[in-house]
Amino acid sequence: MYPSVTKVEPRKNHQLYIEFDNNECGILDVKPYLNFGVFSKLRDEAVFSNVRVSFDTIEWSNGVDLDPHFVYEKCIKCAES
Repeated sequence: MYPSVTKVEPRKNHQLYIEFDNNECGILDVKPYLNFGVFSKLRDEAVFSNVRVSFDTIEWSNGVDLDPHFVYEKCIKCAES
């Protein structure tokens, strides 16, 4: 089982600060995925910044979302809270 996302904040340069329900946090760099399919829509900073928690993962207002396991595995863990 993977932890659920409890908080997401957009950061500069297509990065996201994410907190999980296991008290861990991390930075997810979305740049490597911006050339693939629906993720290309997130290149626009205004669209990218419109991210929110949806159920146990993250979702953008245009309907693009990420698998919660992917989010957790790809985050670079941090001590920030």
